[in-house]
Amino acid sequence: MSSANYRSLLRTPGAAAFFLPASLGRVGIAMTGLSIVWLVHSRTGTFASAGLVSGGFAVTDALVAPQLARLVDRFGQTRILPPALLAHALAVVVLVSLVSADASDPFLVLGGALVGASVPQLSAMSAARWAALLRTGRSAELPTAFALESLGNAVAYLVGPALVSALAAAGHPVAGTVLAASLSVAGGLVFAAQRGSAPSPVAGAGAHAPAGRSLLRSGVFVLMGLNLALGVFFGAMQVSVTAFVVEHGAPSAASPVFAVSSCSGLLAGWLYGLCRWQATPRVQLLVATTALMLGALLLPTVRSPFGLGLVVVLTGATVPPLLVLCSVLTESIVHQAVLTQAFSWLGSASAAGTAAAAAMSGWAIDSLGSRGGFTVVTAAAAAMALQSLAGLRLLRSPRGEQSRAEPL
Repeated sequence: MSSANYRSLLRTPGAAAFFLPASLGRVGIAMTGLSIVWLVHSRTGTFASAGLVSGGFAVTDALVAPQLARLVDRFGQTRILPPALLAHALAVVVLVSLVSADASDPFLVLGGALVGASVPQLSAMSAARWAALLRTGRSAELPTAFALESLGNAVAYLVGPALVSALAAAGHPVAGTVLAASLSVAGGLVFAAQRGSAPSPVAGAGAHAPAGRSLLRSGVFVLMGLNLALGVFFGAMQVSVTAFVVEHGAPSAASPVFAVSSCSGLLAGWLYGLCRWQATPRVQLLVATTALMLGALLLPTVRSPFGLGLVVVLTGATVPPLLVLCSVLTESIVHQAVLTQAFSWLGSASAAGTAAAAAMSGWAIDSLGSRGGFTVVTAAAAAMALQSLAGLRLLRSPRGEQSRAEPL
C-alpha cells in the first residue's frame, strides 16, 4: 500500500483548494471549546464558571449546526458561509469583551452560546464537497475521501488543544481564543472562495421537501444513534482514563495514554482509506463496532496504566474506520440536496452524547471508581454494536447498495 490514493484525490481539480483551507479552519474549531475554558478560568479563577460557559457553547453548537447546514443545502455554501463566519468573529469579540469586563456568569454563558451558535460547519461542508466531486464515476473513492476527512479532523484535535494549552500556560489565554477564531474565519473564507467545487443548491421549498424526507429514514436514525453512543464513549473514556491513572497514583500517565490512542487511530484511519474492502459498508460497520465492544470489555479488567495503554490501542484504532463508514452510509441513503444537514445531525448527536457522558461517567466514578466509568464506556460500545446489527437491514441504500459494495 502507498499514499497514492490520497495523492490522487488531492490532485483532483479543486480538491486540495477546498480541503487544505478546511483543514486549517478545523484546527481553529478544535481550539475553540478549550480556549473558552482557559479564557474564562483565567479571569474568574473557577472551573465552575468555565464549565458553564463551555457548556453553553457546546449546547448551541449542537442545536444550531443542523439549522445552519439546512441553509447551506438550500442556498449554497458560498452564500451562507461568509456571513456565518462574520457572525462567529463578532461572537468571539463579544465573549472576550464580556470576560474582560468581568461580566457575571449568565452574560458569559450567553457569550459562549453565541460563539457555539456561529461555529462554521467546515467538516460537514467539506464532506459534502467530496461527495459532489466524486459522486459521478468515482464513487469507489468516497471511502478514501472520507478517511482523509477523518484524518484531517484527528490532526486538528491533536494540534488545536495542544496549541491552546501552550498559549494559556504561557499566560496568553486571550491569544488562544483570538487565534482559534482567526484560523476558523481565515480557513472558512478561503474555503468559501472555492466556488467551483461547491455543491449546487436545490432551490425552492418544493424541491427540498422530497429530499428532506430522506432525513427521516430509519437508517438515518440508526446512524444518529450510533453517533450518540460514540459521543458517550468518547466523553466517558476521557473522564474514566483520568480517574484510573489518578487512582493508580500516576496522573502524568494520562497524556501518554491519550496520545497512544490518538496515534493508533491516525494510523488505522490512514490504512483504512488505502484499502479496497470486499464486504459491504453495513458489514464493515458491524465488524468495527464489535471490535470496539470487545476492546471496551477489556477496560474494567486492566490493572495498570501500561495495561490501559495496550487496550486503548485497540479501541482507538477502531474509531476512525467507524466514522468513515458512518459518512459513507449517510451519503448512500440521504438525498444529496440535504447531505450537509445529515452530516451535521450526526455531529450534533455525537456532541450530545459527549455532554451526557460527563454526567453519567462522573456519577459512576464517584460510586464505583474508574471501573464504574469504564462500565459506561462498555455500555456505549455495546449499544453501537447492537445498532450496527440492526443496521444490516435498515441501512440498505435506496440507490442500490450492490454498486456501492463492489468497490469497497
